[in-house]
Amino acid sequence: MDYQKLKTIIEGLLFMAGDEGLTKRQLADILELDADLASDLVYDLQRDLEREGRGIQIAEVAASYRLTTHLEHAPYFERMAYTPTRSQLSQAALETLSIVAYRQPITRISIEEIRGVKSDRAIQSLVSKDLIEEVGRAEQIGRPILYGTTKSFLDYFGLPSIKELPEPGNVDIDDALEEQTQLLFDRLDGQQMTIEEIKE
Repeated sequence: MDYQKLKTIIEGLLFMAGDEGLTKRQLADILELDADLASDLVYDLQRDLEREGRGIQIAEVAASYRLTTHLEHAPYFERMAYTPTRSQLSQAALETLSIVAYRQPITRISIEEIRGVKSDRAIQSLVSKDLIEEVGRAEQIGRPILYGTTKSFLDYFGLPSIKELPEPGNVDIDDALEEQTQLLFDRLDGQQMTIEEIKE
């Protein structure tokens, strides 16, 4: 058995799992291994990352393993999140934001099912800009995080409340993503503020 290859697979799986992470039982099922062996491989990978001085580490939270950054690097991540070049919303972020706004509370998995692509980066960007936040946990296996919009979201779009979101004409909610995204974009047209302006 190629343990080094298995560790690289685990690293990739934890990256794909994002904030929700994976339990040792989930890893064991995916890798078709004994659960204790899967756990041992995670701890071995954890030591590898520490020994190599990597920028990521493995944390165990609520019996799930997940990749995290180092706490001492936080000032750099904050600087990246709030640089002027990152203040405006990308198309991916705006699309993700429209899904959260119209269908909150919603999990990352559900967002990705709607978009058809991975959305970790867009979600992290929106959280860092204080446009969406964790609002609870879903009552399903793994208790995934539920996301909803924030007060800053209302300020950003000039809305008195979430009930004032412009309503799409398309009655089929599964086909309305493009229209909802365009409605939010139109809402910003000519008035989009930077994140710095919102926080003043």
